[in-house]
Amino acid sequence: MDLSMILMKLAEGMLVSIEIFVLTLLFSLPLGLLVAFGRMSKCLLLSLPIKLYISIMRGTPLMLQLMVVYYGPYYLLGISLPRGYRFIAVIVGFVINYAAYFSEIYRGGIESISLGQYEAAKVLGYSRTQTFFRIILPQVIKRILPSVTNETITLVKDTSLAQVISVSEMFIAAKALASKEQSVVPFFAAGVFYYIFNYLVAFVMEWLENKLAYYR
Repeated sequence: MDLSMILMKLAEGMLVSIEIFVLTLLFSLPLGLLVAFGRMSKCLLLSLPIKLYISIMRGTPLMLQLMVVYYGPYYLLGISLPRGYRFIAVIVGFVINYAAYFSEIYRGGIESISLGQYEAAKVLGYSRTQTFFRIILPQVIKRILPSVTNETITLVKDTSLAQVISVSEMFIAAKALASKEQSVVPFFAAGVFYYIFNYLVAFVMEWLENKLAYYR
């Protein structure tokens, strides 16, 4: 198999990796904000379970979490799920994992805002909702963007973990090609694909950081 065919096969797997990446960000970023609110709640019945959830997500491997999401319904509840559930399980596993990490990033950003800004907004007649979305959140986004960038770059590489439940993303394609061709070329080619993907992500995130650097 020549290099063009190898690249074509890897590109097919890369599309799956991109799909996992996009869907994970699409759902985990807003979910992470909701989890952060629950984590900061003064209601212990809400904050304590969420603290436990965050602790479990951050304290156990993503690979293990994917396996639990995929195999759990059958082994724990005896539910037989359709074949298409494999990809859904990947998205669910990634989303609940990354939402936990993003929630702590959000929490750090929110708690870094001085109380004086809340008081000033109250004096100006803003409601709590208006204060958060018009004044606090834009500043939080600006402050947490470097941390979000780091997690986003990690996500690009973590998409390869979908192989643990046999979702045919790019790393599985590279392994299959390397085994078939008895060559390391597919692995080098996959590395180039991952590098380009990460470079593009880093470029976009840096562009966003510069756009939000109002006073620099």
